[in-house]
Amino acid sequence: MVKKDIAIIPARSGSKRIPRKNVIDFNGKPIIGWTIEAAINSNLFSKVLVSTDSEEIAEIAIKLGADVPFLREEYYDDMASVSLATLSALIQSEDYWGVKFNTVTQLMANCPLRNQYDIMNFKKEFHERDTNFLLSCFKFGWMNPWWAFTMDENLKHDSLFQGATKQRSQDQEDLFCPTGSIWMANVDNFKVDKTFYGQDHQFKEISWVSAIDIDDEADFEFAKAASIMKPQ
Repeated sequence: MVKKDIAIIPARSGSKRIPRKNVIDFNGKPIIGWTIEAAINSNLFSKVLVSTDSEEIAEIAIKLGADVPFLREEYYDDMASVSLATLSALIQSEDYWGVKFNTVTQLMANCPLRNQYDIMNFKKEFHERDTNFLLSCFKFGWMNPWWAFTMDENLKHDSLFQGATKQRSQDQEDLFCPTGSIWMANVDNFKVDKTFYGQDHQFKEISWVSAIDIDDEADFEFAKAASIMKPQ
């Protein structure tokens, strides 16, 4: 059986903070359209599958060139693990097409500023590192996490990193944060570990623009402002 590569774009309905988030307009096309376009234009995948429980999202995704041969039947509420949703879609895809995929790449639909070149560079490094799991991350910039603190209703604050506020930022180590922009895995290992945070997983840094993950209205406006910095 020939092994191939698949991109899976999870896009459930029922977003609460931004209703219909995956299909609302973002710079002239549905948000999900940017991810579908990036995956297709990378020319890396034999299948670009949108995993959704929504007929509306499925119809839009098909028009944009994605594969949606079936709707998601599990892992579609806001408590479900996205890794398990992707795993379920992967297994269903292999059964549907009669194909054994080699790698699976999860591309979150709410990361519209990651483009085909990000995916191509990511896939190249995935193979060069010879790893089984590679996840995207970005470096914290002007928002210095070393100085983070919590604050309760009585305005009492508590530093997360004791003593760090007395250090100069240039003397502190760089800190990084995962982003759902691009997650890639060897299919066999993914099936065993059932998560992209599998054994010996590694991270690859991408730009903060490519890493932007839209969850609420503030993120949406931030992404629109940042989009002028990165032509698609």
